[in-house]
Amino acid sequence: MKHIRHAFLDELAERFASFGAEPYGESVSQAEHALQCATLAERAGCADSLVIAALLHDIGHLYENPDEIESRDLRHEEVGAHLLRRMLPESVWQPVLLHVAAKRYLCAVDPAYHAGLSPASRHSLALQGGPFDERAAMAFLKAPYAEDAITLRRLDDLGKDPAMRTPELSHFFPALERLLRVDPHQARLRPAS
Repeated sequence: MKHIRHAFLDELAERFASFGAEPYGESVSQAEHALQCATLAERAGCADSLVIAALLHDIGHLYENPDEIESRDLRHEEVGAHLLRRMLPESVWQPVLLHVAAKRYLCAVDPAYHAGLSPASRHSLALQGGPFDERAAMAFLKAPYAEDAITLRRLDDLGKDPAMRTPELSHFFPALERLLRVDPHQARLRPAS
C-alpha cells in the first residue's frame, strides 16, 4: 500500500519555507524557534502531542501581518488553536491555545520567572494583558491541559538560542502523522476569518 502524505504536512512545510525566516523578536527566526521548542520537548521525553504542540505553538504568527505585531496583540494562540483544532487532538491544540495564558500565570505566581523574561517577552506580555490577578491565575490552573501549557511555556522560553542545532521540520512529520485525525487529502490549514 502506497503511503499518502497528508496535505497538511505539505502546507506546513510551505508556510515554514515562506514565513519561517521572519524575525521572532528574539535572536532566532520563527522556524528556528519552533524547531528548538520541539527538539527540547523531544529531548525531555515529552509525549508526541506535546512535542507537536511545541512545534506548532506559534503557527498563528505565520498568518499575521508583520507590521501589526509590534503594536497590538493579534491573539496568535487563538489563531493557532483554531487552525489545528480540526486536525489534531486536544492534547495538541489546547496547550497551543493556553501557552500565552501560561506565561501570564507564571508571571503572576513566580517573580523570578517574570524577572527572567526577555525584553521581547516582556513587551508581548504587556500587549497580552500582563500577569494574571489571583482569581485569573486560579481559574487558569483549572483549565484542561494547564500543566501541559506550563511545560510548553517553559520550552517556549528556552527555544531562543541562536547556537542551538535542531533537526529539519520533516523530522517531526512522523509524530504529526500519527496524531492527524482527518483524511490526508482533506487536511488543510484555514486561518480564522
